[in-house]
Amino acid sequence: MNLTLTLPIFVTILLAVVTGGCNCKIVQFIFGDSLSDVGNNNFLSKSLARANLPWYGIDFGNGLPNGRFCNGRTVADIIGDEMGLPRPPAYLNQSLTEDVILENGVNFASGGGGILKETGGLFIQRFSLFKQIELFQGTQDLIREKIGTKEAAKFFQQARYVVALGSNDFINNYLMPVYRDSWTYTDKSFIQYLMDTLRSQLTMLHSLGARELMVFGLGPMGCIPLQRVLSTDGQCQDKTNQLALAFNKATDELVVELANTLPNASYKFGDAYDVVNDVITNPGNYGFSNSDSPCCSFGKIRPAITCNPASTLCSDRSKYVFWDEYHPSDRANQLIAKELIKKLGFLNPNHTNIASSPTPTTDPSSDDDGP
Repeated sequence: MNLTLTLPIFVTILLAVVTGGCNCKIVQFIFGDSLSDVGNNNFLSKSLARANLPWYGIDFGNGLPNGRFCNGRTVADIIGDEMGLPRPPAYLNQSLTEDVILENGVNFASGGGGILKETGGLFIQRFSLFKQIELFQGTQDLIREKIGTKEAAKFFQQARYVVALGSNDFINNYLMPVYRDSWTYTDKSFIQYLMDTLRSQLTMLHSLGARELMVFGLGPMGCIPLQRVLSTDGQCQDKTNQLALAFNKATDELVVELANTLPNASYKFGDAYDVVNDVITNPGNYGFSNSDSPCCSFGKIRPAITCNPASTLCSDRSKYVFWDEYHPSDRANQLIAKELIKKLGFLNPNHTNIASSPTPTTDPSSDDDGP
């Protein structure tokens, strides 16, 4: 054996073991609400915002509830798939370990959560964005212990970050008289309050290593089935949509500002409002037949708030824009993701082979409206 050749190799291996070095791949860290939650709230025993009953998840994997507030995939699922990134598990998933984090990232999203701490209080348990960032800090401590400070810094700086919250700050806070914010602020001052808070949160994430970050905008939330059924004429609520547009404009400006001022920050704003609004207004142009009511509901008993085993399913889930009173269907999420990918030009950072993200099948017994 040639000791001259083998000694450097042995020393290299030994140093890697001792220092906990990591040839880490690029993963995602997702911060969000029920549009991105993949199971965190299912582990919050007192939460009133959980997707832990049929028929949630009916078109995903084994068809059982998995914590997603949808029949299939979230927008973040689909975008990550198209980028060749692994799907990050829920932070509260019991199988989460340091090795799983290094391989897949983490999803901190929580149904009912908002930019503001007070948002979604009626749901009792949920993670606000501040809490999600706090949990991310704890995750960083674990990874630093695992692979060392230097490698951990590299791992977190090369990761991709998604921040997708805001709708609950309106629908489950400002627009509900039971919340103090509804009578403390005007439309303009409330959005400024959101922007001041979001600025501090995005800046905090930058200090924790976030360099490649995308903020999702809001869709026409005044057109979700819940808002329609609560209106006097069954139409979209214009005030709610105007708030979404104002939020998007302010967030876009904030993200541009931070991208220009924070060192090495590549922060982008993903706005799909126009395409979602067009899908809702002209559903037939996109292959949908219904854009004003949920696929999963109690029929004429509205609002149903959540989908559960007693609910009735539509005969063809691919024809409905909305899955339940709040959330888009898998096929609608696919359209939203496609629009964001087109606008922002996402690339595959790991240079992996990308398999097409599977599209759910229609109801296997779609000859009637029952499950």
